[in-house]
Amino acid sequence: MKKIIILVTAVALSTVAFAQTTWKVDKNHSRLTFTITHLAVSDVDGTFKDFDVTITAAKPDFSDAKIDLTIKTATVNTDNDQRDTHLKSGDFFDVANHPTLTFTSTGITPTSANHYKLTGNMTLNGVAKPVTMDLWYRGTITNQGKEDAGFQVTGSFKRSDFGFGSKFGSPTLSDEVTIKANGEFAKAK
Repeated sequence: MKKIIILVTAVALSTVAFAQTTWKVDKNHSRLTFTITHLAVSDVDGTFKDFDVTITAAKPDFSDAKIDLTIKTATVNTDNDQRDTHLKSGDFFDVANHPTLTFTSTGITPTSANHYKLTGNMTLNGVAKPVTMDLWYRGTITNQGKEDAGFQVTGSFKRSDFGFGSKFGSPTLSDEVTIKANGEFAKAK
């Protein structure tokens, strides 16, 4: 009988120790931005207005985090209607055929306290490629009785890897696209 109680206790404790916690993005306090260089002399910035991000982790420092991101490409915004219409066309995001851009993490490696290398697969215009970015876990707080966590992701990718804007070579548009995301996440109940 004691062996059964010990076994049940061990299983219960291991389940608690490995319980995954889900965190959902607070869109009102989060922003996804990108920057690309135009004509080798000027940077153009943009954002996406509609996106969803979920983080799951068992460890409180998020060192085992799994991140899933989906962006609605039709919500690209550079504060220029003519450019935004062009970005939604087949020359770039091709929103009619590829309505989403996705990222699914495949690993997270600590580099220093609360800083990680985040690896994953990004799918843009139907092309999936691995990308690596820097992730900064900014901390967790209790706000009005709820837990919130903050993160910043920075990095870049080559648009040529995804056939993105292939009609426009350098220096018209830089091959490198820089991304920066600041996110606030609420712990799901």
